[in-house]
Amino acid sequence: MDDLAKILRLVQFADSALPVGAFSFSNGLESAIQQGIVHDAETLKAMVLSATKQAATLDGIALLVAHQAARMSDLCTIIAADEASYQRRLGEEMRLMTVRMGRKLGELGEHVAKTPLLADWMARVRSGTTPGTFPVGLAIVTSDLGIEASQAFAMHQYGVAAMMLGAALRLMRISFLETQAILLEVNGTVEDLYEQVRGGTLSDMRNFSPVTDILAAVHVKAHVRMFMN
Repeated sequence: MDDLAKILRLVQFADSALPVGAFSFSNGLESAIQQGIVHDAETLKAMVLSATKQAATLDGIALLVAHQAARMSDLCTIIAADEASYQRRLGEEMRLMTVRMGRKLGELGEHVAKTPLLADWMARVRSGTTPGTFPVGLAIVTSDLGIEASQAFAMHQYGVAAMMLGAALRLMRISFLETQAILLEVNGTVEDLYEQVRGGTLSDMRNFSPVTDILAAVHVKAHVRMFMN
């Protein structure tokens, strides 16, 4: 029964309807569509695959490091992972996305997990002494709920893809059937990505994605915007 409860916790916190504000962001997709880089199912799939690879080598490592630290109640390492995740983002909108979602997840976690570690982290987020990024918040909450690090990593990867595909349905001419086919294919890459980063340290985090950074910069000054990034 404990295994079944963990499965349901995974489903609950991986749900795209989780009230952390993911629906407000497109992870750069809106600009990509406006600039003609994404214009059909194939180009959408290519961008989502690129985004999930980038997420694995950046936030994925921060999440895994913070998850291990949370199990040992090591707040110093958690804060280091938080700073590393935030500082490696160049665009202001990308930073806004991660801290806004991170804070909302932390507030949600305070109501369901209610652990001293989460309370300490959120106190520092509110005081401005740590940014409060989404992957680190997810690491703390999932650790508190008994969800394994690999499963938390998979949840994060799924969230990146689901966010972008949900935005695509509102931004371009594409069907639910096509986005679900893309999601299934993207989900199939998660094990390989996990194996690539599972032993990574904070110094291994990398975020080289110049096209995404340019699109994010373009989006800041866009006259017509549906999403916050």
